[in-house]
Amino acid sequence: MSQIQSDERKTIVLTGASRGIGHATVKRFSREGWRVITCSRQEFADNCPWPAGPEDHIRVDLSDQEDVGYAVSEIRQRLQANGSRLHALVNNAAISPKVEGGGRMDSIKTPMHLWRDVFQVNFFAPIMLARGLFKELQTGKGSIVNVTSIVGSRVHPFAGTAYATSKAALNSLTREMAADFGPAGIRVNAIAPGEIETAILSPGTEDMIDDIPLRRLGQTSEVADVIYFLCSDQSSYVNGSELHINGGQHV
Repeated sequence: MSQIQSDERKTIVLTGASRGIGHATVKRFSREGWRVITCSRQEFADNCPWPAGPEDHIRVDLSDQEDVGYAVSEIRQRLQANGSRLHALVNNAAISPKVEGGGRMDSIKTPMHLWRDVFQVNFFAPIMLARGLFKELQTGKGSIVNVTSIVGSRVHPFAGTAYATSKAALNSLTREMAADFGPAGIRVNAIAPGEIETAILSPGTEDMIDDIPLRRLGQTSEVADVIYFLCSDQSSYVNGSELHINGGQHV
């Protein structure tokens, strides 16, 4: 029986790694020497700019509960090389369905099956992963970061109702998890990004800059820096917080 080669690096599991904030976060942690296990609906792309590539990528459909269960088993198996220690879990993946033309899907017109899909990906998958990887997080004294949104506390011109309410629920879940996971030495926090400049900005986002005190959009690297802070020893007494990353837009 072959032995698993030991890997002493700190390890992060990140969902939604293929673009935007997730992509920037992988690069940030890789730069710091962490082992990054990525989870995404897409297969690993050969042009992705970090080492370890396909062997540390898991293709998973977070809208499928059985697939999430498979992903947990696969992650636990891969963590054996790290002494079954997990130092960070970042729940970044999310879906936000739109009406035709990219408009906001409101609470009157959102089909219930879409609402359920959104909550499975944005709300249930994070707690399923955290519970499934509890022992590994406990062994690693790990940190969980849930990615919420500024839209969890206000009606937004582009974000639909299902997305917004799922993010509000995820913020509340973060508080509950911080209380429940804390005694095991696992910290749970959330970040709430505002208008972040990515390749898939909704048309009209630039018009919102006047509502942001810093008068600019945020960069994905700035969000990744905060995620890294929350997973590092520098935030060792931060638990149950939701950090706003929006240039002051929430004020």
